Amino acid sequence: MADASPDAAAPTVVVGVDLGGTKTAAATVAADGTLGPVLAVPTPAAGGPDAVLDAVAGVVGEVVAALPGAARLRALGVGTAGVVDVGRGVIVSATDTLPGWPGTDVAGGLRRRLADLAADADLPVFVENDVDAHAAGEVWRGAAAGARSALLVAVGTGVGGAVVLDGRPLRGAHHVAGELGHVPVPGAELLRCPCGRTGHLEAIGAGPAVHRRYLALGGDATSPDTRDVVARADAGDELAASVVRDAARAVGRAVAGVVTVLDPEVVVVGGGMAGAGDLWWSALEDALRAEVVDVLADLPLRPAALGNVAAVVGAARGAWNLLDDRTTDGGAR
Repeated sequence: MADASPDAAAPTVVVGVDLGGTKTAAATVAADGTLGPVLAVPTPAAGGPDAVLDAVAGVVGEVVAALPGAARLRALGVGTAGVVDVGRGVIVSATDTLPGWPGTDVAGGLRRRLADLAADADLPVFVENDVDAHAAGEVWRGAAAGARSALLVAVGTGVGGAVVLDGRPLRGAHHVAGELGHVPVPGAELLRCPCGRTGHLEAIGAGPAVHRRYLALGGDATSPDTRDVVARADAGDELAASVVRDAARAVGRAVAGVVTVLDPEVVVVGGGMAGAGDLWWSALEDALRAEVVDVLADLPLRPAALGNVAAVVGAARGAWNLLDDRTTDGGAR
């Protein structure tokens, strides 16, 4: 585990980061997936990319500083919102969740900011989409542990997806493999997606879409949010229940299409809507089972197991893989 560093005897660590629009979390993750204490700070999204990268470097520095023995940073993994060119660590496109994020060189910016903590002058920095990181975490240490292929679906503020094949996320030629939220689905034809188009899964299946649709169909105008709509559905409000079921069915149908094409070993579902209870889960699973061919009838469908640390674990997994790749290619580890 030794690296060229200012103090060759100092311990070296890999840190994983989950960079979100409101919160950034970081922790050490060992080679076997053991997670250290998680530190979190607000993400200064409104301050622009430089402020965000400063915050990431700051929390990583806090994680490393809390360790004994003058620890050095061996590698860094970051899961972030947006479409990521993983080979370069650069953001290709992103929503306004992180203003100005497209074009940001996340890997380069963090490498410069963390140079004083690095065990190597060329600090390995791995950057990927946050849902891909979530999937990698679940495959490594969570609900899909041991599977060589998996589909992860995250249903919350938006709808995301990630495909893992042969143990690693599938990126795609344009870095958008698994973007399940923008698959057209029945029932959403007249609903506008946040991307600006109509008919996409996110327009009917995401949490905010559930709330918007409940209000649009004549629901109680005092309902403040999606959590309230779900509570009303559980309490017997038929309109709320119908909207929740429609959202879950749309997700189930979209998942059915993906698994029919890719034939994964397991489907893992996480995100805020995954906590919506039996009504949501039953509708999703019924729609999925109704659409797939018989040979897929028993495909495992599991709730995500790692919760809000999945992307931290998965991002660190990417950093460990990057170290392994450097070793295989003959580079310094």
